[in-house]
Amino acid sequence: MEIPGLNINGLISKLAIVQGGMGVGISMSGLASAVATQGGIGVIAGAMAGIGEPDCSSNAAEANTRVLRKEIRAARAATKGVLGVNIMVALTHFSELVRTAVEEGIDVIFSGAGLPLELPKYLKNGSRPKLVPIISSARAAALICKKWFSRYHRLPDAFVVEGPKAGGHLGFTTDQIDNPGFCLENLVQEVLRFIQPLESECRRPIPVIAAGGIYTGADILKFLNLGASGVQMGTRFVATHECDASPAFKQAYVDAKKEDLVVIQSPVGMPGRALKNSFIDAVSAGIKKPFHCVYHCVKSCSPDKSPYCIALALAAAKKGLFKNGFAFAGANAYLVDKIVSVKELIDTLKSEYLEALRFENPPAEPTYAALR
Repeated sequence: MEIPGLNINGLISKLAIVQGGMGVGISMSGLASAVATQGGIGVIAGAMAGIGEPDCSSNAAEANTRVLRKEIRAARAATKGVLGVNIMVALTHFSELVRTAVEEGIDVIFSGAGLPLELPKYLKNGSRPKLVPIISSARAAALICKKWFSRYHRLPDAFVVEGPKAGGHLGFTTDQIDNPGFCLENLVQEVLRFIQPLESECRRPIPVIAAGGIYTGADILKFLNLGASGVQMGTRFVATHECDASPAFKQAYVDAKKEDLVVIQSPVGMPGRALKNSFIDAVSAGIKKPFHCVYHCVKSCSPDKSPYCIALALAAAKKGLFKNGFAFAGANAYLVDKIVSVKELIDTLKSEYLEALRFENPPAEPTYAALR
């Protein structure tokens, strides 16, 4: 048996693998189209998609929506596979980005970093996107379902359940991150228990997609066995030739050691997991990186209290300029040892999955009669 497919309310990908949306230019049309071509769901990140545009500082909404539109069209031209976008609720231009994705006929909208309580209102009659909130608890799933059903008479098409081993901003307090009670296995099972009666009521499955720290084919099998319908993987797709970041950004993952993975306090008011470097050391030492906020990209950011601009730091890292920024990364980034193509990576995940399946179900020992 190979890695199964994923059915999100009638939208079917050949593989139950979602490539995580990594913002500020890490996962754009290059990576997303490559993943979609190999049978997974390729995801373009909407967060500060247009930061490289000359007018982004003066007209961020226009620059970001323009680039998102361009990237969706480029990905669609490059693949016939399933494509999604990741649009954070916390983004100042959330509504403009969602409307753009809907207009472009994207297949799936993934939305987290806050509760996407009003996401369905952006759909028009005949709109194609499936709506998939990214959550970190069954409580969040319940709030979203209650709001969506009462106001829009619909439920999410699926949920991504993201645990504390994910890279980037985390939906947990600092104390919860290393608390075994908040491990992804527990979170997935809690959400599955919550949605089970809802599936009976709406007469369709509501897939749960496990995310955060999933790295191998064996990890995929483990979460499918727990009841998840698929997995989301971000970190492992960074070290691919098709990833839209610079070679230096990818090499930082290859060079990372386990002790380099640290949890920082982001200027947007959330903890985040990143690769430790001199920039992070300087911030930790209380050295402020002077800046004038021109992007206003995240609603929760207070520029007057922030030690640095998160958008500028991540944009610099994407270019490999680590003196001026840092890379977000998942807890298993230190396992990355080389840069490969997306096809090679998918083939490796398939092999790992099959090997784990064989180990789980070893061939029966031949009987005496069979040996005669």
